[in-house]
Amino acid sequence: MRTYLQDFIELIKHPLKFRMFLFAKLPSAYFAGVRIRNLDGKCCAVTVPYKWFSQNPFKSTYFACLGMAAEMSTGALAMAHSYKSTPAVSMLVTAIEGSFIKRAVDLTTFICEEGELIRQTIEDAVGSGEAKIIKVKSTGKNQSGEAIAEFYVTWSFKAKTIIEAI
Repeated sequence: MRTYLQDFIELIKHPLKFRMFLFAKLPSAYFAGVRIRNLDGKCCAVTVPYKWFSQNPFKSTYFACLGMAAEMSTGALAMAHSYKSTPAVSMLVTAIEGSFIKRAVDLTTFICEEGELIRQTIEDAVGSGEAKIIKVKSTGKNQSGEAIAEFYVTWSFKAKTIIEAI
């Protein structure tokens, strides 16, 4: 039996549909080359290349592009676990913290492995009818596997009421 999670993952893995989504809803991520490379219910890997559009004047990847990829690695998991949820779930980033360890001068891959915790928090929000907050980690590594940056993204989830959903 297919699940909504599997349906969402299939949508994300479709190269044309996902790029159209990025172009329409997140154009800066589209042009910076941010891409979801792997997504399952537990983990999400997102890459951002070092290229002309994503660079800073210091010849490394601009911090905002790194933050975009880190946030997407957590947000894709949140979207996957709330996809077609009944009731619908609103989600909002309420805080983001970043630590930069090393210059990003090639492809950087951000990985969030907290999908189960995100799923549980969304279920708690739906079950209680109250907003639930979660702080999740995404770690960026270069192609050699060295840590480049760590981000903590704080999400708020809340089940929408019937009036909010309309």
